[in-house]
Amino acid sequence: MNPVKRHAIFAAGWLSLVLGAIGVLLPLVPTTPFLLISAACFAETSPRFHRWLLNSPMFGPIIANWQNENFIEKRTKKRVLIIICLTFGMSIFIVGIPPLQWMLVGIMIVCLLVVSRLPTVPRSLRNKDNGAS
Repeated sequence: MNPVKRHAIFAAGWLSLVLGAIGVLLPLVPTTPFLLISAACFAETSPRFHRWLLNSPMFGPIIANWQNENFIEKRTKKRVLIIICLTFGMSIFIVGIPPLQWMLVGIMIVCLLVVSRLPTVPRSLRNKDNGAS
């Protein structure tokens, strides 16, 4: 990989990590997708930071599950769905402007649909089930 591309991907990893950290605090900024992007960028450019993310007690298991087996645990999925409902619900209540409230409802529905469609079974087990059918 040429140095310019490597530095660009590394910078994108840090940018998405910062956005993911902001997402922990702000309801409309997603955390997990940005962390997954960071992990992918660091896997390509910095084994040190990739290991650092994977060793994070809070996010490491989620990232490892997604990278290795393309799934999210059921309890994590439930937590994410609840957090989406709570944070968007608060935002909808606080905004108080009907067009913005409807926009937030729409975004919330899309987020709920995307997360609800994520697999909760590891890829290796899904493939075994498909082969048995």
